[in-house]
Amino acid sequence: MPIAITGGTGFVGQAVLDETMHRNQPVNALVRRATDHRHTRVEWVMGDLSNAHALGHLVAGTRAVIHIAGLTNTPDLAEFEAANVAGTENVISAAKQNGVKRFVFVSSLSARKPELSAYGASKAAAEELVRTSGLDWTIVRPPAVYGPRDGDMFELFRTACMGFVPLPPGGATSIIHVADLARLLLDLVDAQPALVRKKVFEPDDGREGGWSHKEMAKAIGASVGRRVVAPHLPRAILQGAASLDKLFRGSKAKITQDRVSYMCHPNWVARMDRKVPNSVWQPQIAGRQGFKETADWYRREGWL
Repeated sequence: MPIAITGGTGFVGQAVLDETMHRNQPVNALVRRATDHRHTRVEWVMGDLSNAHALGHLVAGTRAVIHIAGLTNTPDLAEFEAANVAGTENVISAAKQNGVKRFVFVSSLSARKPELSAYGASKAAAEELVRTSGLDWTIVRPPAVYGPRDGDMFELFRTACMGFVPLPPGGATSIIHVADLARLLLDLVDAQPALVRKKVFEPDDGREGGWSHKEMAKAIGASVGRRVVAPHLPRAILQGAASLDKLFRGSKAKITQDRVSYMCHPNWVARMDRKVPNSVWQPQIAGRQGFKETADWYRREGWL
């Protein structure tokens, strides 16, 4: 039986589809626009998280739902509620109406501190919907996700090529390569129920204690062959940068006031008590290796 996936053309969704192709796993994928994606065992379902008919078609006859789609960045904070909370509620409803019990939800580490950002608050609210859904759920809170096709952390690689990586105030973060995250999401579908059902996981690249911001900046610099200057910028400067980004890039701004709020939190390190059991999944791509492979991909594709 196929697996249903939301967000099939997004950064994480495309990596999941790549992994389903390697596993010869049939999949139904929700997309908002037509695609000529190379995968042959995918049934494309046109629609979005507000389209009950499309969601019903997406999950009908499937054995599990991996809910990836969501909004990570917007200057209009009300959109987080519509996409991440109401959207999740709609996917849960479709799963229940079609008798699909297994539900894997992609949340965010930001849900640990919902008071810091509207994005984190929306993910925390969505998690609560999943917990009380009555489904056989697993929640995954990825840290910073990077890898080929990523447009967010690409900004750090781009500035590293110029020898400069601006950082938020001092702190540490965990990271995970998108291919490792994709394997995890699929591994969780059929994992031994006692190990994964009704649990919240915080996966990472296996680096205990995460990466200090300085360490990560230097590693990204090394991946593009540059020694970098990586100053910690105070919150006020980041807030000013967010205002300028909104002025020049509008709705496509990468730095928003909401993002600044959680960027300045000092600890986004995955917790050991939320680690995925080794018998279920282990990361395969260490940070430095992943950064180098990602930088090489950016170059091949003409991004750098």
